[in-house]
Amino acid sequence: MMSDITMAYNTYGTLNADHSNAVLVCHALTGDQHAASRQPLTGKDGWWSVMIGPGKVLDTDKYFVVCSNILGGCMGTVGPKDINPETGEAYGLDFPIITIADMVRTQALLQDYLEIPSWFSVVGGSMGGMQVLQWASAYPERCFSAIPIATAAKHSAQNIAFHEVGRQAVMADPEWHGGKYLEQGKNPRAGLAVARMAAHVTYLSESALHRKFGRNLQDRDDLTYGFDAEFQVESYLRYQGINFVDRFDANSYLYVTRAMDYFDLASDHGGSLPAAFEGTPTRFCVVSFSSDWLFPTTESKDVVRALIAAAANVSFVEIETDKGHDAFLLDTPEMLQTIGGFLAATAKSRGLTQ
Repeated sequence: MMSDITMAYNTYGTLNADHSNAVLVCHALTGDQHAASRQPLTGKDGWWSVMIGPGKVLDTDKYFVVCSNILGGCMGTVGPKDINPETGEAYGLDFPIITIADMVRTQALLQDYLEIPSWFSVVGGSMGGMQVLQWASAYPERCFSAIPIATAAKHSAQNIAFHEVGRQAVMADPEWHGGKYLEQGKNPRAGLAVARMAAHVTYLSESALHRKFGRNLQDRDDLTYGFDAEFQVESYLRYQGINFVDRFDANSYLYVTRAMDYFDLASDHGGSLPAAFEGTPTRFCVVSFSSDWLFPTTESKDVVRALIAAAANVSFVEIETDKGHDAFLLDTPEMLQTIGGFLAATAKSRGLTQ
């Protein structure tokens, strides 16, 4: 139990007079609150700059967009790297185990703090989509519309397995020190980099990997028959791993992946997913991608069937693309058109004013 929670968040746009134009953006596993602003550690543009900004789908001339760092994160919201007031040292593994529901409860506190009675929409992909589903189930009266993208109502055995590989890579690093690496002045960089590399493979499709890299060699004309990064795809994964450790905390990675593993929305409702949305007034737009094998379309269809069984207002689209799971982060025109159209129709039905 934690009595005090620090939460970091960014806002984009202006809240209108009746506080009816607020949109909550929920970030994915390795995201943060810098959805449409420069990431201070990397200097890169926000992870959803393609979606958020003046004239874009989440038009900041129309909407007040809020994005917070999740509970257990490492970009300002309290997490394992922060100081435990009872010990004067970093929490490490003394940080409480967290769930997707816990993340959403803290976002509800932020909603209260901002004096927003109801989000016009809650939007997110992957783990962000899990938060969207949790919002719509737990707080339907505070969530006028919901857009879960490339996600599922429970984590699959395959995805739990991938997460376990990543966690074991972190914990096998001799610099991890049982989670107390900060006190030792250490950082399990190698283990966390390997975890990121393994996870990143799951974000892409086979066709996307072939299109981007094929069997092209990296900075050489012939094979050397050694263990350097001979192929471009190897170099790319090593780059992803090395850059990740500069902006993410290893213990946070353990906690947040575990929160995804525990997510099973139906389990809190007697094993019935329709019961999780019973009587909901929330309007839904569910989006999946044809080449996403991490969160395949079948899992989105399970959500859609449950929403139909609960007599919810739901739209669904599977977008044809070879970009894999990461399509929700990229300039995917049909996704932008679909979500833009849904938001426009929803705004009209709500009588949204500026």
